[in-house]
Amino acid sequence: MHLNIHYLPQFVAEEDLAGSTVVMVDLLRASTTICTALANGAMAVRPFVEVDATAQAAAEYEREKIVLGGERGGEPIEGFDLGNSPLEYTADVVFGQTILFTTTNGTRALGHAHLASRVLVGAAVNRQAVVERLRDEGEINILCAGTGGVVTREDILAAGAIAEPLLSKGDWSPNEWAEAAVREWQELVTTARALGRSESEQFAEELKTTPGGRNLLGIGRDEDLPVCAQLDVLDLVPELNRENGLIV
Repeated sequence: MHLNIHYLPQFVAEEDLAGSTVVMVDLLRASTTICTALANGAMAVRPFVEVDATAQAAAEYEREKIVLGGERGGEPIEGFDLGNSPLEYTADVVFGQTILFTTTNGTRALGHAHLASRVLVGAAVNRQAVVERLRDEGEINILCAGTGGVVTREDILAAGAIAEPLLSKGDWSPNEWAEAAVREWQELVTTARALGRSESEQFAEELKTTPGGRNLLGIGRDEDLPVCAQLDVLDLVPELNRENGLIV
């Protein structure tokens, strides 16, 4: 039983993910937004790598039954309904809708896992639900999306938060990156206790200094950081159906 964390999709060959359970983590913000949209009643999220493919797919649906969402460089895409902030995906906007969704990093990472037997979406908000789903899996690969081909500490921390309870109670053999990510997360927990903060509060503080967090601060999306740092507030695990391309 192996539990591997990969800091970027390009650090692991697609073939090496074949047959395993992959958990895609793009904490800021695709993973959190997908979880939020489904929790608020979206029928499904259909991910795309390219903007043009997303817009073209809209022709397959009645326009009132879909929402076009996503970002490039953190900013909303011209002509789309929503950006990539989880705060935008409220029940009054997404309930009963299919979300056609493309982001700079997260949806591309999902595509990298196309040979996996199962592809799940993990974040802080559904951390415990993901842990429970993974307890009976044998080969787990947690795939961090990164930011523009650069390793991001926010994804490493989220991956470590998922891996830590699994490794503490299971028989998985971690790779060195999993061990390092768990140490990073344990250091955050220790700091939170020393400062009298909750783990979510400390996570939100530390996100301000991560690559993705600095990017969001730079475009005025400060309010997304504490939302993405919330732990265990959603009891669902989005899973990609490879036959129809929908995350449900």
